[in-house]
Amino acid sequence: MDTPKSKRLDIIIPAFRGHSQNFLLVLHGISEDDAKKRIEGRTNHIVWMAGNFLDMRFALGNVLGLDLKNPHNDLFFQGKALDENLNYPTLKELKENFHQISPLIYNKLLEISDEDLDKDFPMGMNIDFFPENILNFIGMCIGREDYLCGQIGLMRRILGYEGMKYDFDKDLKY
Repeated sequence: MDTPKSKRLDIIIPAFRGHSQNFLLVLHGISEDDAKKRIEGRTNHIVWMAGNFLDMRFALGNVLGLDLKNPHNDLFFQGKALDENLNYPTLKELKENFHQISPLIYNKLLEISDEDLDKDFPMGMNIDFFPENILNFIGMCIGREDYLCGQIGLMRRILGYEGMKYDFDKDLKY
């Protein structure tokens, strides 16, 4: 494992890399048609979930100083609600975007200092036990990624796919 500049990220680095693996594994084998199916018109579809996962990555990248815009920002920014009248990207496109942004974020996570992690980052939560800083924003992003992978995993099973396998790719370094 790579060593982050900040020891405070010792738990974040493996989580980030694990989420990268989980994202790809939970999407493995899902057809483009199935990725846009909703259950009884009540759920989001897998493309929406994957797009939101990717939006978290772009948000995290921007907070860490990357000046990159999510190419699907208009569809997913801050968990924008699913709109069946819009044309969503394919899983293939989302995976390509994922592979572009994720290594850049990973490198930023390795380089960030304790001073930068402590910088204020207003999120509008106003919770007394939750300092609104960059470190806690990173934690929130990690939590959201967990949630979205779990949702996709559930949709896999509902759509008749096998459960996700944990066949991690040891060559994926982000």
